[in-house]
Amino acid sequence: MKRPWHCVLVCCLATLAAAFHDKEVRTPEFSADNFTTTQSAVSDKIMGHTNTLTSPETPRMLKCVCTNCPSNECETDGLCYITVTRETSGERQTHSHSHDCYDEEDLLPFSVRATCSDPLCNDVSPRKIPGGPSPGPSMRYLVLAGAVALSLLLTVVLVAIMCYWHHHKERNERIRRGFPDVESILDRSEVPLMGPHTPIRDIIELTSSGSGSGLPLLVQRSIARQIQLIDIIGKGRFGEVWRGRWRGEFVAVKIFSSRDERSWFREVEIYQTVMLRHDCLLGFIAADNKDNGTWTQLWLVTDYHENGSLFDYLMRYTVDTAGMIRMALSIATGLAHLHMDIMGNKGKPAIAHRDLKSKNILVKSNGTCAIADLGLAVRYDCTTDTVDIVPNNRVGTKRYLAPECLDDTLNMNHIDSFKRADVYALGLVYWEIARRCNTGGGCEEYQLPYYDMIPNDPTIEEVRKVVCVAKQRPVIPNKWQSCEDLRVMSKLMKECWYHNAAARLTALRIKKTLANLGAHDDLKC
Repeated sequence: MKRPWHCVLVCCLATLAAAFHDKEVRTPEFSADNFTTTQSAVSDKIMGHTNTLTSPETPRMLKCVCTNCPSNECETDGLCYITVTRETSGERQTHSHSHDCYDEEDLLPFSVRATCSDPLCNDVSPRKIPGGPSPGPSMRYLVLAGAVALSLLLTVVLVAIMCYWHHHKERNERIRRGFPDVESILDRSEVPLMGPHTPIRDIIELTSSGSGSGLPLLVQRSIARQIQLIDIIGKGRFGEVWRGRWRGEFVAVKIFSSRDERSWFREVEIYQTVMLRHDCLLGFIAADNKDNGTWTQLWLVTDYHENGSLFDYLMRYTVDTAGMIRMALSIATGLAHLHMDIMGNKGKPAIAHRDLKSKNILVKSNGTCAIADLGLAVRYDCTTDTVDIVPNNRVGTKRYLAPECLDDTLNMNHIDSFKRADVYALGLVYWEIARRCNTGGGCEEYQLPYYDMIPNDPTIEEVRKVVCVAKQRPVIPNKWQSCEDLRVMSKLMKECWYHNAAARLTALRIKKTLANLGAHDDLKC
């Protein structure tokens, strides 16, 4: 593929060089008013006989055209010649020419004379004479401009071919490595888009047929291509999160970098799972890949929540006991729905999150929470009794990793092992919320779990020493025991982060405990 590109580039350079060379060679020397140029006319045919001159021993008479001869012809033992005269006066140019014979004795030195040894070889039109009158300046500029334009056109074509070849090569490489052909997947739908004033929620309800698996793929692509990006609201290892607008509604657009294509596709795949849609999970709207020929942007469009993540919210605000329970219950409800295995044709496989933390939980306007970021999630396949996961259990945020993930004892063949690791991380999130609960006597400042035991960006080994070797857990203040709600939360935390994974509570059990605790406030999720 590279050799044709080199040939095209060489052709472009040769064309430009020829144009400039032509301009340089053919530009005449002008005097103020007129000038005269005399040259020997040499035709292409005659040049082939350069070395066939008649020897002195056998002289050969050569007939030539003669301007001033009575018969218009002359004979010589030398060469024929033609004189071309160009006169310039202002913008007008006139040309004249005369023909005659040169005897051999007049042509010395031989090394500097042009040869013309065929009969009547000087009967040549002045415009065909080498070195004769050149095209006017306007013609030269047109030739030069045409050469430049042709070179630019060939360069553009070359760049387009290179970009197409590079994109095609990347796409084939992704397919070869096992990635699906995203473009064909997103085009595989025939469901038309709703009316111009239909809200997104109504579109989802009208087109999902109650399956809870999200919008048809063509509708997703249509929505994604109509979104106007407004500003960046977050950045992470995956890329950026933008606030966007679609038909007057705000949406969140998570833009993945091309190196995180696997994470993007995994999250899209999980969101497309039947019966996954839930109020306590971030609402998925659309997915699209935007390809401009040189790189691919991977978009994930979801509901927009102006309060941001739970991490951001707790940094800025405190909560009362009712707000604490509302948040904790909604998170447990969302996690329980993920973990649940629903049987049937429109069922749902058990899913483990594997990266649960306060930064991956969003706070809704009503004070409840929604779990987000399913890029590392795994699903259980009941038909094969396997978990669809790459062989790497040390993923997620190191600070929130369960003991069995830190010391490599997690059983990767059972989905329950991943569920219990999620519950451990849930206990740490509850600790973060409880610290910001104001019961009237103040509250603690916001801190990340193990803030006083490990550095800000700890290594796996540093976390393992604290969690697995020393078996330490975040400190629970004594004053929490004086408040019934905080006391229950403390008990739940301890039962979530047991070192023995089998002893930890399930997400469903935590949900029921918190629902009973908040019953007096008529809390529902």
